[in-house]
Amino acid sequence: MTGSRIKKRWIFLIVVLLFLHFYQFPYYYSQPGGAKVLDQVIIVEDGYTEEEGSFMLTTVQMGKANLFFYIWAQLSPYRMIYPEEQLRYEGETDEEYQHRQLMAMTSSQEVAKIIAYEAAGKIVEYEHKGVLVTSLIEGMPAYNVLQTGDHIIEVDGEQLQTAEQLIEKLQGMGEEDTVQITVKREEKVEVVELGFSPFPEGLNAPSGRVGIGISAPVTDRDVSFNPEVTIDTSQIGGPSAGLMFSLEIYNQLLEDDITKGYDIAGTGTINEAGEVGRIGGANQKVVAADKAGADYFFAPNEGGASESNYQEALEAAEDIGTNMQIIPIDTFEEALAFLESLPQK
Repeated sequence: MTGSRIKKRWIFLIVVLLFLHFYQFPYYYSQPGGAKVLDQVIIVEDGYTEEEGSFMLTTVQMGKANLFFYIWAQLSPYRMIYPEEQLRYEGETDEEYQHRQLMAMTSSQEVAKIIAYEAAGKIVEYEHKGVLVTSLIEGMPAYNVLQTGDHIIEVDGEQLQTAEQLIEKLQGMGEEDTVQITVKREEKVEVVELGFSPFPEGLNAPSGRVGIGISAPVTDRDVSFNPEVTIDTSQIGGPSAGLMFSLEIYNQLLEDDITKGYDIAGTGTINEAGEVGRIGGANQKVVAADKAGADYFFAPNEGGASESNYQEALEAAEDIGTNMQIIPIDTFEEALAFLESLPQK
């Protein structure tokens, strides 16, 4: 075989490998990420900084899957493959998806601050702007009527302040119903009428569920805190660190260390009622927390549901043989009660 032929075969092989590496399948790949110690990214002005233990958020690494990642995911129960339509809205670009995740993180941080400050008896001041439209679902009633960046300030003449109020107001509607939506757009206010239609199949909505076609609405308001608090989480997206954010902020607002010397990891969304909600990748986050040496892992209990994040986390902990204890949590107050029950380490 001549040197020229050998060279051509190597070039062909390199081209094939590069193609397989860069060609992306219509799937997302995820695996256990890391555990970030929160006193390194959260700073309360003049707050308590002498923690003997730590609160940690846990992450999942995620990206578009190529052939190698697709095959690699089959070799471990803690590496997952998700069809693209499970995570992204139809027609949503990579940039729009990342923006939506970062907005969800920003909203999660704000709610966590509110929960912590109110529990610690500190000052929180609000200036409400309405519900921000961040994404619209193509083919549904709102798509050609509303715009991203609009603020919904009333529904059927009733003032709105939060996204939760909007969702509650629209629940239980049928295809025969309509609503009057008051929208503020670039300082102009107008009232539009919208009907309801089924969600597209790609969104995997429950059978028979209808909506106006707004996805991921966000409560838009200016909230000020005294003392001031800053959170730097760079490009970590999503709302799943809400519980852990609130615990770290609360700890810095107190004069005593509620970690009691333990390293406490966890996950879970949190709302303004202090309720802890379900997240994705609980089993992968258990792996991340175990690698970080956590003593305890807080997992959403979901009211004791048989397929809760807590049950998922418990199974993962037993599977990997960790000594870390998995703690079921339904509310912020429940997390505090558990911490109070711990002896000093």
